[in-house]
This record gives sequence, structure tokens and C-alpha cells, in this order.
Amino acid sequence: MRLQGKTALVTGGASGFGAGIAAKFVSEGARVMISDINGAALTGMAADLGCEAVEGDVSTDEGVGAMASAVADAFGDLDILVNNAGVTHLPAALEEISEADFDRVLNVNVRSIYLTARHFIPGMKARGAGVVLNIASTAGLSPRPRLSWYNASKGWVITATKAMAVELAPFGVRVNALCPVAGETPLLKSFLGEDTPEMRAKFLATIPLGRFSTPEDLGNSAAYLCSDEAGMVTGAALEVDGGRCI
Repeated sequence: MRLQGKTALVTGGASGFGAGIAAKFVSEGARVMISDINGAALTGMAADLGCEAVEGDVSTDEGVGAMASAVADAFGDLDILVNNAGVTHLPAALEEISEADFDRVLNVNVRSIYLTARHFIPGMKARGAGVVLNIASTAGLSPRPRLSWYNASKGWVITATKAMAVELAPFGVRVNALCPVAGETPLLKSFLGEDTPEMRAKFLATIPLGRFSTPEDLGNSAAYLCSDEAGMVTGAALEVDGGRCI
């Protein structure tokens, strides 16, 4: 019960890593709200986890504002913010990625963190406490060819995490990031281009521990970084990647 009495919002919480993080937080005693743009999946996951839910688009101020209102109504104050929602573009030469795909990646992976900061950081600063966890990627540390603009967006997340951490430390707010390798999530097919046994084997050969990241891996790491046990940890970009970045 490391998160007993804490409140948490996990964006993109209806599936994949977000669902794994939310499930772990619930098991550790937190009061959790998940948000997602997929309303049907959101409703089902919230019922499975026994947590709160709010449908919304993290890439718009209106959507994040609705999440902030829902959090205030359900919990009052927010202790933990997990910026997990993310998208990618399909593998292709960098000059061939459409402007629409580029904008979507930047809006969901980058702009969302700016927007949640605007809505939730003032309350954390006023209370002198809070934790922000941004879900980055090994792509931001060891870029893969043909995913250039996704790589760049996750590199931004890592730098933003460190910038936020150093600015917010005097206010008692910690900010960290997790850098998972590709996992068994809805984004896997997009990363691989095609989800075939051959493509999986090729990718797994680059991971020393020989497997993908799982939602449980991310949940375990997130629970530590968002707990008081990590009270001296801020500005970290923790690799949860089976050695992929070595």
C-alpha cells in the first residue's frame, strides 16, 4: 500500500502501459482516475479496475480542462499525474511522413504534457507537493530509423522532464520519466510496421533480456517513482528496456 491515500490521474489509461500503471496504483492503495479518447475501452477498463474515468483528448486544452474538472470533483487535489497517452507514426523515411501524422504525434506526445502542466502544476506548487511521471521511450535515447519524428517527440519528453524537475524542485514537486522498450501494447504493430513472427524476432534480438516491456513492468516502476520511497529521485529517465539502450 505504498500509495495509500494518494490520488492519481493516468492519461491513456484504457489500455497498454497506462492500464498497467493504473492497475498497480489501485493495488497500492491510490484513488485513481484514468482518461482516454476511446470511450468504450475506457468504460470497460474503469469497471475492471474499480476506478474513476473521464473521456477526453489530451491534445486539446478543452479536453485537459475537462479532465482537471473531473479530478477536482472526484478527488479535490491531485497528488500524482502520469502523462502516458502517446501515439506514433508508421515507419517511413522521415521526409515521407505526412504533415497530419507529424502534427498528431507532436500534439499527443508533446503538447499534452504542456497542457496538463498548465492545469495541474499550479495546484501542486500551491500545496508544496506532487509527483509527475512522463512516459517517454527508449526511442528518445537510442533512436530507431524510420521513426524519426516519434523519436524526436520522446527525446523532447525526456528533456522536458529534466527541465520541469529542476524548476519545480523548490516547490516540492518531483518529475521523472520512464523509458520503456516496445511492449505488448496497441502501438506494437505501428512500431514494427507489421506484426509478424519474423519482425518480432528481429526486434527481440536487440533486447538483451530477450522480451518486450509489459504493462506490469511499467506499473512496478511507476509505483516506485511515484511513491515516497523515491523522495530523493527527480529528473530521472529510468530505462525499463531489458538492456536495449546499453
